[in-house]
Amino acid sequence: MPASRRQFLTTSAAALSGFALSGCGWTLASVNAAPTQTSTDELYIYTWAGYTDGDLLQRFQEMTGIRAIADVFDSNEAMLARLQASGGGGYSIIYPSDYMVQKMTELGFLQELDPSQLVGMAHLFQRFQDPIYDPQNRHSVPLSWGTTGIIYNRRLLPEPPQDWDYLWTHRELLNKRMTLLNDVREVMGAVLRSLGFSYNSTNPVEIQAAYEKLVQLKPAIAAFTSDAWRNPILSGDLALAMCYSSDAHEVMGENPDLEYVLPLSGSSVFVDALAIPRTAPNLAGAYAWINFMLQPEVAAEICKRLSFAIPNAVGVELLPTVLRENPSLFPPDPAIGRCEGLIPVSDELSELYDRYWTRLASG
Repeated sequence: MPASRRQFLTTSAAALSGFALSGCGWTLASVNAAPTQTSTDELYIYTWAGYTDGDLLQRFQEMTGIRAIADVFDSNEAMLARLQASGGGGYSIIYPSDYMVQKMTELGFLQELDPSQLVGMAHLFQRFQDPIYDPQNRHSVPLSWGTTGIIYNRRLLPEPPQDWDYLWTHRELLNKRMTLLNDVREVMGAVLRSLGFSYNSTNPVEIQAAYEKLVQLKPAIAAFTSDAWRNPILSGDLALAMCYSSDAHEVMGENPDLEYVLPLSGSSVFVDALAIPRTAPNLAGAYAWINFMLQPEVAAEICKRLSFAIPNAVGVELLPTVLRENPSLFPPDPAIGRCEGLIPVSDELSELYDRYWTRLASG
């Protein structure tokens, strides 16, 4: 399987080629070239592409006097590999996803946060204040979040999909006009939820039932892809695609006929967080960055400019109605309350999921 942005089953890390993106205040990092902290007036950040921009870095410097320099990575695994190779390097802030926070905590890579140094945690929605991947936010602060759901063309479907079962009940209409993600845990998780089981089921009987239901749908699926659905759904060749909400929000801006729905039986929710490496050379600067990002005004600007959902409840209230009520960014209840974060399973169960995935791909 090719690695996706949410993929944590891949064991190899991608090496990043190094080049500067002039004028933006950030660079694409090289595994072999870790930054060196030279001053307490500098703060090195390791983040996802698209999660910061020159305006944000400049505003932080004006407010704190600290110059922030951001390197970017393209997967959690690449980020972890680089920190392991460099002994942490000079980074004082990193942006791991939920499951990677859990993994890095277990590896002893992250500082335990001092609550007395954090300002604005009460601004977060309640569901983000004690996440399963990091109880009581001991090692991380959530920055952005999203869901896995369905993007569809309302002009091509007689009725809008509301749940995963729509794919089965309308499979003749959707024959070769729908795609699912190229991600075993996401796809199997969706089918598990449609059967009333956990997205993270560890019950072999339930996992087998999900596989058997998926086999029934397989002949109608055009492809398993995490990215290649974009152009076909814009052109009308596809009627429906399983995708991440952040990708749906981006594509929907190009075609007013496209809409996003979070299935009623539930799906997965992902979180990208701020964390401080144990080797951080600028601890004060790291807390300054986290507190800066917790400001409701800053969170709202990030949502407006960078187009991802924020967990800051006060910041959401500052958004224009068109964003605050956008279901691709902020899916409504009750579906969101039935979502689960993807969590790692044992090696034995991971192999079981992979065996079913291989059968499906080769069948």
